[in-house]
Amino acid sequence: MPHCKVGKNNGINIFYRTYGGGPVKVLLIIGLAGTHESWLPQVKGLTGTEHPNDGAFANGDDLGYGVEVCAFDNRGVGRSSVPTKKSSYSTKRMAKDAIAVLDHLGWKDAHVFGHSMGGMIACKLAALVPNRVRSLALLNVTGGGYQCIPRLDRKTLSVALRFVRAKTPEQRAAVDLDTHFSEEYLGERVGAITRRALLYQEYVKAISSSGMQSPHGLDGQLHACWNHKVTEEDIESMCSTGFLVSVIHGRHDIIAQIRHARTLAERLHPFSRMVDLPGGHLISRERTEEVNKALLDLIRASEKKISPQDWTNLPIIPTSGWIRTRLSLKANTDGENQVSGVYGTLERMNIVLLYFFGLLVLVFEFIRKAARRFKPARVGPALT
Repeated sequence: MPHCKVGKNNGINIFYRTYGGGPVKVLLIIGLAGTHESWLPQVKGLTGTEHPNDGAFANGDDLGYGVEVCAFDNRGVGRSSVPTKKSSYSTKRMAKDAIAVLDHLGWKDAHVFGHSMGGMIACKLAALVPNRVRSLALLNVTGGGYQCIPRLDRKTLSVALRFVRAKTPEQRAAVDLDTHFSEEYLGERVGAITRRALLYQEYVKAISSSGMQSPHGLDGQLHACWNHKVTEEDIESMCSTGFLVSVIHGRHDIIAQIRHARTLAERLHPFSRMVDLPGGHLISRERTEEVNKALLDLIRASEKKISPQDWTNLPIIPTSGWIRTRLSLKANTDGENQVSGVYGTLERMNIVLLYFFGLLVLVFEFIRKAARRFKPARVGPALT
């Protein structure tokens, strides 16, 4: 089995697979609790096959026939190592895992595509080694931290509680469907059954064969997401070499809210393009053809060295008055930068308030359901 050893003494092994072959290299980084197999629809779209190769290179100049793809299991899931300490998990550490895979394969650079937590890891990779990134695709990603708080409504809270309580492949499959896909997609008919029923069978089989993610791995990966942050230094580093970026998002995503993805795309202007598609969190599966086309467009544009101005579809100046005010304040003199610091403090306070509001809503919902469960039954008058 192909494994890449990370570091010399920490004993972390990263399981990976390569597919296809050719001069164009693509590194795929999956999200929370996912394995490399979650990328198979994109693997097939980019290489024409879902079968892992033996390291041999294929001939061909056309994209889809001259592309070699590597997908791997992050630490904490699948056939990669599962550290038991939360401190062993961060998006920066996991980005270094991905860089170790590049080194192991002998890839000087690659197009780096990440989904959800994988997009956070891809951002850190691009900030650490921007010269090794030919292009960057971020699917259903947020900036981490409080942006990991999902849309606050009854359905999302119910999904979150079911996710935490899931102990069997059947329970996990049921909640994963509601997490990954839009209601419209799950309700579509595929022959005599709904797509939900079809996917449920597939998910149960996949989870049963690979096994449930260990509590250490899940807790560690969640810890990495909550502590992730794309700093201004990260943004400057990511923009330093001028690679193109595509931010791809499902507008019905209940886990990663699209407004946070759009904000990240605006921070990466003028190198970024926003691709807004109808679908849920696993947009790569729900809208496979559109996502694959967007990824191929990104590869072609990067290989042809299209200018950022011809690539971006975002406005030059952010539309938000608050963002515009912050930018103008930061551009002023040193004395006026003190005012910018005040605004930065207020913004951080706003983040803290949003975080505690989210926790309050979760606690309230839990208490409400508990109260209903233990509410004494009404007894009618005795028939005497």
